[in-house]
Amino acid sequence: MSENATTEAIRLAAGDAAPDFTLPDANGDELALASLHGKKTIVYFYPAASTPGCTKQACDFRDSLESLQGAGYQVVGISPDAPAKLAKFAAKEELGFPLLSDEDHAVAAAYGAWGEKKNYGRVYEGLIRSTFAIDENGIVEVAQYNVRATGHVAKLRRDLGLDPK
Repeated sequence: MSENATTEAIRLAAGDAAPDFTLPDANGDELALASLHGKKTIVYFYPAASTPGCTKQACDFRDSLESLQGAGYQVVGISPDAPAKLAKFAAKEELGFPLLSDEDHAVAAAYGAWGEKKNYGRVYEGLIRSTFAIDENGIVEVAQYNVRATGHVAKLRRDLGLDPK
């Protein structure tokens, strides 16, 4: 393959097995997806902690956390940020769910959440804001790509058949 050739990112769909991962959290402790089997999990990928859109999205999950947990879901956020930056973000926004560091983008790539982006005519590689609902057995229930930071949790709740809050 030539240097200029691009490959289409793999996209997950409902019914696919969620790729396993082990990543450091904001405290530097490792969290593995396999350790969450037996629980429904929402994994969302966001570009950068403490930016306006990512803050809106994280706070939307924070504000919806109790109702999502009531429906049986836990929430995990993943970004390319270092654990120290995640710790500051989580503390400042009072997030009650784990934030994981994917500095080499390997997990984002496995989920199809890393790839070609276009912004103001510029083409570059970056994180594609994406969300996945994973069932108790590690199977993808819902896969959403290119989601909006604002109003995303309400759409996710509708797609999961939950009452929007």
